[in-house]
Amino acid sequence: MPQYTPPMRDMQFLMHEVLDAVETLKLCPKYSDIDAETLNAVLEEGGKFAAEVTAPLNLSGDEQGCTLDKATHEVTSPKGFKAAYAQYVEAGWAALSCDPEYGGQGLPLILNQCFYEMLNSANQAWTMYPGLSHGAYEALHAHGTPEQKATYLPKLTSGQWTGTMCLTEPHCGTDLGLLRSKAEPVGDGTYQISGTKIFISAGEHDMVDNIIHLVLARLPDAPAGSKGISLFIVPKFKVNADGSVGARNGIYCNRLENKMGIHASATCEMRLEGAIGTLVGEPNKGLNAMFVMMNAARLGVGNQSLGLTEGAYQIAVAYAKERLQMRALSGPKAPDLAADPIIVHPDVRKMLLTARAYAEGGRALSMYTALQLDTMLSTDDEDERKDADDTVALLTPIIKAFLTDNGWTATSACMQVFGGHGYIRESGIEQFVRDARINMIYEGTNTVQSLDLLGRKILGDNGAKLKKFGKKIASFVEDEGTNEAMQEFVNPLADLGDKVTKLTTELGMKAFGNADEVGAAAVDYLRVVGHLCFAYFFARMAKVALAKKDSGDPFYTAKLATARFYFAKLLPETASLIRSARSGLAPLMEMDEALF
Repeated sequence: MPQYTPPMRDMQFLMHEVLDAVETLKLCPKYSDIDAETLNAVLEEGGKFAAEVTAPLNLSGDEQGCTLDKATHEVTSPKGFKAAYAQYVEAGWAALSCDPEYGGQGLPLILNQCFYEMLNSANQAWTMYPGLSHGAYEALHAHGTPEQKATYLPKLTSGQWTGTMCLTEPHCGTDLGLLRSKAEPVGDGTYQISGTKIFISAGEHDMVDNIIHLVLARLPDAPAGSKGISLFIVPKFKVNADGSVGARNGIYCNRLENKMGIHASATCEMRLEGAIGTLVGEPNKGLNAMFVMMNAARLGVGNQSLGLTEGAYQIAVAYAKERLQMRALSGPKAPDLAADPIIVHPDVRKMLLTARAYAEGGRALSMYTALQLDTMLSTDDEDERKDADDTVALLTPIIKAFLTDNGWTATSACMQVFGGHGYIRESGIEQFVRDARINMIYEGTNTVQSLDLLGRKILGDNGAKLKKFGKKIASFVEDEGTNEAMQEFVNPLADLGDKVTKLTTELGMKAFGNADEVGAAAVDYLRVVGHLCFAYFFARMAKVALAKKDSGDPFYTAKLATARFYFAKLLPETASLIRSARSGLAPLMEMDEALF
């Protein structure tokens, strides 16, 4: 069975040596007494839970999958999943970063980010059951009435209940303006909701007493399109006045999707037949509330692929050190053995280092963004809040798309390290590849994320958010401009920053002439900006590692080697991406549709 070791040293390196998280958090009144010892202790316990409780269920859960009783519409999760969830709730992990007013522990989101990365490395499918509850919690915390908050948030905080988001319908995916689910007023402040929702993660399962569905639907007089969508709370079981679980509501799992991966996660088709729900927020303003949950989910999906990248890397490294195959071209490296371990071969190292670099770069970007979220939600300084909000808005589509693209590349490379054995289920690695593929698709495909980045987040505000983030990069480059040891990192960073500025201007001018130019360039463009982010954080990591390279700690030596690999072997991809982005719309639209 594949083993998982939490990357505790790297998380602590980023938190304390690169991001200086404690000092940043202390600027927020609610975290004024936070300290490194507390953060480290929670991280270590979280790592134990992931490695010892959920990781052993990953392979068996994938083999067993979920089962649906069509007569009762009840779903049974794989063996051990329910018990693991009970341990998760009992230990208080569900409440880690939630509001103390509703029973939460009030710890920083950066801590929750690290914990969930470890859970995703250990067992992405299991982690999806509690994972979406955080998004439901955030949406209700931001937009729920006092009564709704009092009823639902304590149970979501404790993990006693879980949450879902019910958006997609059979005829519409991302284009929610097409949805048909209806909500009819009953007359007592509640609504009868009918319709069908598909691809609902953890829509039905046996781990909790109640499942709280956040459902998008249309009121009878709603305008057409996305401006006529409202959001409703629809619990699996109605909730009595005293907060206890009442009668069964009219929302059922009609079928389980037969998926390529994440077999242990119940992906449901949900049927609503006059299900009773209550309105969240204002009528016809449902997307505003749901976007809180959607953005949280997009960051969470990026975190899923980050976890899979780390987990696959660990499995592949262990195999590469043990598997004997051929001799090194320069002569035997293990002459006492029948052949050399495959880790001596250059291309095997390239595949392993690709996964390692994408894990370490993704971790830095994700933890930085989580720290920005902590600032955005907790600071008393309005300027700081606005800056953090802009940064999170800019980086969210990058985290979702860039990290999931990288996760697919990395897990595939790690499977390749195994050769033919990687294609066999018993190795454990092929599951990571299958699980990683969905992350590029759901919560808005990566093309949708790319359009959001280029069209809305950058061109939509004339590049203001990008310029603000670019100033941080430019300031770092200027500070390190005279540091000879840093030139191998800051020079390519500065060069890419200039190229991104020019590319953005060029694409903006093209878009004025034809908006479809955005669609032609967006995917390439997001990947270029993703590399700009990675280059920035690898340069920051290298700065710390250079200062401590003579400390005797091999961690810093390895960090420098990974950074140098990234700049030498992965960053050059941007040259072809920029050229592709500049090629424009014509090569894509020249062929007549009839010729496809």
